Amino acid sequence: MKNHKQHRRIFLVLALVLGMSALFAADYSGEQVMWEVYNRDSGDTMRANLIMTLTNARGSVRERSIVQYRMDKEGVESKLMFFLSPNDVRNTSFLSLSYEDGRSDAQYIYLPALKRVKRIASDSKNDSFMGSDFTYDDMGSRHPDLDTHTVLRKELIQEKSTLVVESIAKGDEDYPRTLSWVVEGEWFGLKKEFYRQDGTLGRTLSIEAFEEVDGIYVITDMIMKDWEKQTSTRIQMKEVAFNLDFDDNFFTERQMKIGPRG
Repeated sequence: MKNHKQHRRIFLVLALVLGMSALFAADYSGEQVMWEVYNRDSGDTMRANLIMTLTNARGSVRERSIVQYRMDKEGVESKLMFFLSPNDVRNTSFLSLSYEDGRSDAQYIYLPALKRVKRIASDSKNDSFMGSDFTYDDMGSRHPDLDTHTVLRKELIQEKSTLVVESIAKGDEDYPRTLSWVVEGEWFGLKKEFYRQDGTLGRTLSIEAFEEVDGIYVITDMIMKDWEKQTSTRIQMKEVAFNLDFDDNFFTERQMKIGPRG
């Protein structure tokens, strides 16, 4: 009888904790959380050096050096990436334009061997980005209106209180369901799980490190793991600088061919 009462007491405590977690999570709708994420301050302009490390199923590692530029102006977020090394990807560049009005991202890749800029077709957005575990869709800024969002619960991750948000795609997607762990009040993600159409876990994005630069939270180390392929891609961001002097002419096909600024 004593053990029965103890088990019942433990059950009641767990039920109370879970109930309170759900109550606090209900303070925000899923849409509110994801709009906060979408609109959080990330600086008008930014430049950073990236190290992309690709690890295959056998444990072999390849490393790429990239410089990235970003500008947020008049409802358009522009991102331009230049691959600096190794030689097989050197001088390749990638341009992504994301629109606040909900239009589909416009994305382009410059292939130096062909000496031409190619637009990424909308039906290729779930293709691998440059052989990595990230997709072209991951490289843009996904608009909140593309999914329906529900706050499921609160969880503590890396000593941060997070809201766990389930997002269900409104259209046909390779990963129609995702779970995002979003830091409450600071509105950046610490983890994201991508589920396949059959409901199995396909990929996991884990944030390994972040820091505050000029009052802006910056993800400085992240890993995307593909569970089916047993591969992973790590992106480290270094030497981050905000509010630099760019203009619209920098984020163009012409600049993709010219290369990065000195």
